[in-house]
Amino acid sequence: MNVAELLADKRVCVCAGSGGVGKTTTAAAIALGVAAAGARVAVVTIDPARRLANALGLEQLDNEPTRVDPERLRGSGLELAGELWAMMLDPKRTFDELIDRVAPSGERAEEIKANRVYRELSTAVSGSQEFTAVSKLYELAETGGFDLLVLDTPPSRSALEFLDAPGRLTSFLEGRALKAFLRPTGIGMRVLGRGAGPLLGALRRVTGIDVIADATTFFSLLGGMTSEFSARAARVERLLHAPETAFLLVTSAESEPIDEAVWFRRTLRDRGLPFAGVVVNRFHHDLGARGGAGAPGGDADIGGDAGIGGALAHALGAELAGRVASNLSDYHVLAERDAANVARLEAELDGEPILLVPQFDGDVHDVAGLARLHRYLFSSDSERTMLIDDLVA
Repeated sequence: MNVAELLADKRVCVCAGSGGVGKTTTAAAIALGVAAAGARVAVVTIDPARRLANALGLEQLDNEPTRVDPERLRGSGLELAGELWAMMLDPKRTFDELIDRVAPSGERAEEIKANRVYRELSTAVSGSQEFTAVSKLYELAETGGFDLLVLDTPPSRSALEFLDAPGRLTSFLEGRALKAFLRPTGIGMRVLGRGAGPLLGALRRVTGIDVIADATTFFSLLGGMTSEFSARAARVERLLHAPETAFLLVTSAESEPIDEAVWFRRTLRDRGLPFAGVVVNRFHHDLGARGGAGAPGGDADIGGDAGIGGALAHALGAELAGRVASNLSDYHVLAERDAANVARLEAELDGEPILLVPQFDGDVHDVAGLARLHRYLFSSDSERTMLIDDLVA
């Protein structure tokens, strides 16, 4: 099983998982591989470190898809039969564009965007980044003309935030209780009491923000536009549940990311969201198990003279040979840890696909690294075994 088979007949691939496990590079490699096979593919990321742009050999990415020049990829032996497009989401700009689209007039849109409450909402409020990510995904799915969209989900404390935050933000915009609270003559001022006036006045002098007035103006400007947000949220929800969508979990082989992947798989199952499989990055294969006597898992003791240290002593000298043997022993410990963690994941998945990508000798930060990752993601099982054997050679 490989990524091409996992995503057959899919229009949307959502790469989800905890932070720091290689989601961005995995999303880029997936998009690259499907485009190489002849499809028109766009990869969307929210990555302030701009790793995706760097990996694709681009100086920068815009808030709209930019086509990757095929010449940038040929040096790594990759030929694009299709088209590869990439973009880095700008949440503020995407939110502004959404307001422009749903506002009844350009004047109303400009008033909303100038409002202080809106400026905070579109940049700093929890959920705004996730809301704009799925909003942009929906727009590209409806109008972009792409065969496949690959979304690198925002970095979150929990992967579940990606699923929950857009709904929370929509609920906030529709919140009747909040609107009633903010009306100067409504329940809000009665709850705050007489002392609210001096307090809010002091806040206005220090910050320049009239909280009640700005919030009241904001909701007044939105008017009936909140129904459009609700309708859009419903359409996005249908897109995420559609059979043409696939959630692909990305994790590393360490304990905490594996725990997150197990928990998130259960969440996807409970919510009825379509699941494709798991990519486990930075997996330490037990090379010693393939290496025979004198290697970890073999018949000899790698720490003794009869083991690896002793075998290399004549070529490297006793001190360096001992360090090599010690390093191999440490690697074996990591391999056992990774195997145990993946076994826990396999038990949860109960036969669902897992793709293991080995720990490389360096970070994936350029086209050559993406090409290397691509080989593991798109190879057949037998080809992947040969690649692992090459690590031992």
